[in-house]
Amino acid sequence: MQILMKKVTIKDIARIAGVSHSTVSRCLNDSPNVSEKTKRLIKRIARDLNFEFNANARSLSTNRTGTIGVICPEIFERFGSFYYMELLMRSVRQSLEKASMDTIITFARNSYTGESNIQKLVNRRKVDGLLLIHPNISSEDWQFINLRRVPNVVLHFKPQNVSYNDMNYIFVDHEYGGYLATEHLIRDGRRNILCINEDSSELQFIERMSGYKKALAEYDIPVMNRNILYGSCTYEFGYQTIMDHRGILSDIDGIFAEADIMALGAIAALLDMGLTVPDDVAVVGYDDIEFGRIFRPSLTTVHQPRERLVSDACERLVRLVDGNGEHPLQEMIKPELVIRESCGVNRRN
Repeated sequence: MQILMKKVTIKDIARIAGVSHSTVSRCLNDSPNVSEKTKRLIKRIARDLNFEFNANARSLSTNRTGTIGVICPEIFERFGSFYYMELLMRSVRQSLEKASMDTIITFARNSYTGESNIQKLVNRRKVDGLLLIHPNISSEDWQFINLRRVPNVVLHFKPQNVSYNDMNYIFVDHEYGGYLATEHLIRDGRRNILCINEDSSELQFIERMSGYKKALAEYDIPVMNRNILYGSCTYEFGYQTIMDHRGILSDIDGIFAEADIMALGAIAALLDMGLTVPDDVAVVGYDDIEFGRIFRPSLTTVHQPRERLVSDACERLVRLVDGNGEHPLQEMIKPELVIRESCGVNRRN
């Protein structure tokens, strides 16, 4: 007599192993985001139960890929974009791995064909949702995302010419951050403050500049155009800007560089010129990148709470993928000042 056996499912394996369904799926797909110990356990249980896993069939039946598309800015390719490297490669990966989600990290457009990578990922059913960390998502891509109702969260960059009404976003209050940096220099006794800014239309740098001007105004310090210098967000620009403007340094006692990498270049130039930091010129940066902590003198900076930013964004995106949209998540998080040797560590606690 032939005995009919119940077909083993992923749910059966998950129940026996005491893990989630998605963890079982990743183990059987040999995902690098699961420990080898867990993989061995799941595969042993699957063998013992004579389970046959078909990843493609499962994807079709559930209409889920278990993958998030991370759309990052082209600036990510630049050596100087340490904040984005840490934000993307560390925090995003850790947060999505906690949710047992895989990632595809790419740019908004194919650099050779110009075609939309966003539309390609969605049309080819490669992702369940999008984490948008990009300053210039095109209107066509936004229209496509909204028309297809692709779960998405906008992180860090504020898009322009787009309605925020139903958008899930998490941003940093950069005007407040620029104000914090400049006020700290002022309260440290600095009155002639140079501002080094990226020559960009990105709202984050416009807002940091607004914070700089707001702090000066509140302390009755005039804004001087010659004390505002624009260029690229690189170490080389920070260094060369100080070397090229040594003529005005006799009047400068503080520098607010709107990105840490520029601040580090500025400090190196000041030291090469025989000036001391912070005694002759105090310096405050923005972002709180790893290099700023180990640089000497260590860099006073504005810390963007990237762990919270990314954690909240990824948690919301996973909920959206699971169909739990509720009301849009719209957060504006205030940054914090980190005081180190380049300005005020021995003057103010």
